[in-house]
Amino acid sequence: MAKKILFINQEIVPYVPDSDLALMGKALPQVMQENGHEIRTFMPKWGNINERRGQLHEVIRLSGMNLIIDDTDHPLIIKVASIAQTRVQVYFIDNDDYFSKRQMTVDEKGMDYPDNGERAIFFARGVLETVKKLRWVPDIIHVQGWMGAVVPLYIKTAYHDEPSFAETKVVTSLFTNSINSELGDNFKRCIEFRDATADMLTKYKDNFDFEELGKLAIDYSDGVIAAHKKVNKDLLKYAQDQNIPTLAYPGEDFGAAYEAFYEKI
Repeated sequence: MAKKILFINQEIVPYVPDSDLALMGKALPQVMQENGHEIRTFMPKWGNINERRGQLHEVIRLSGMNLIIDDTDHPLIIKVASIAQTRVQVYFIDNDDYFSKRQMTVDEKGMDYPDNGERAIFFARGVLETVKKLRWVPDIIHVQGWMGAVVPLYIKTAYHDEPSFAETKVVTSLFTNSINSELGDNFKRCIEFRDATADMLTKYKDNFDFEELGKLAIDYSDGVIAAHKKVNKDLLKYAQDQNIPTLAYPGEDFGAAYEAFYEKI
């Protein structure tokens, strides 16, 4: 049965260098589009993305909103491009402070950006606000990469009354990619928005790291997928211990397994 599927990706080939996460960011939307589903795909507009080569252009009607994070206004800019070989359209979340003037998750010296937590929060809210503007109602939101890990929390709390997301199911894919540093002691404060409050995060460590962020995503997801044969086993076990439906790594021929899992949840 055809569905509306929103893919929230951290990385997508060809806009960023090859990685398991970036390759799946391209392959999964393509497969689901070919299978007859209606899709939308989002990723951050990392500073190392060549806009001219990728043929990105700003969507004026979707840009212009300010998102307040930690009492500071951050303008939201939306850009769009299409992957020529697949005809998959990609929306990019952009902001000068968080993305355009930065590399990806690490700086030129290979160090994690200290405000990666804020960047993830901005990305999550930027995606969800843009989907609302598109007047599009996804049946499934599929999150790939830790940069989208705040989305499940927001869908189940801050945006649970929004018509665009009231009936949406959330799937989180687990990969091997990680961040090496903590997200900062202000992460819980920055995440507060509408019904999403810092009080909801008391079960997690004060300083969020990769595993805590993974647990947060799992706790508010309707299903979890092992998208790589070497995923973090502790996070996969955590999902199973919470009685959240999980899909073991299905191998490279993942299409049928993912379809069945979508139907299951």
